[in-house]
Amino acid sequence: MIKILFVCHGNICRSPMAEFVMKDLVEKRGFADQFEIESAATSTEELGNPVYPPARKKLAEHGISCEGHHARQIKRGDYARWDLIIGMDSENMWYMRRILGDDTMNKIHLLMDYTDRPGEVSDPWYTRDFEATWRDVKEGCEGLLQQLIDDSKIG
Repeated sequence: MIKILFVCHGNICRSPMAEFVMKDLVEKRGFADQFEIESAATSTEELGNPVYPPARKKLAEHGISCEGHHARQIKRGDYARWDLIIGMDSENMWYMRRILGDDTMNKIHLLMDYTDRPGEVSDPWYTRDFEATWRDVKEGCEGLLQQLIDDSKIG
């Protein structure tokens, strides 16, 4: 079982998009039973809130449901629970390390590092460009899944 936790600032846009895109990808590839996938926030600002409506709409456009999601904050114990903890940008990474402690097992990575264009996932909270975020998240999740397949971690 591979356990992946996606993390962004509020857990209402980018990280839940990644959570549900990745769940959709592994389901379509027949790997769903080999994964546990969730998402969390670095902040407390949106705790308990559902996916932000424009992000929910973008997922729905691609036939992906995010029903039942409620924002939660990452906590120190998550480091032991998850195999991979995937952040969306450098600020998330800073807070993740602050909350989780030293990454002694190399679990913490940026989502876009699994693509040909490493960097940060576009933040739609500021840009309002949910299409750009969708493209980044989909490309990152596809790259992450391919890396896991290539590393023979699933299959």
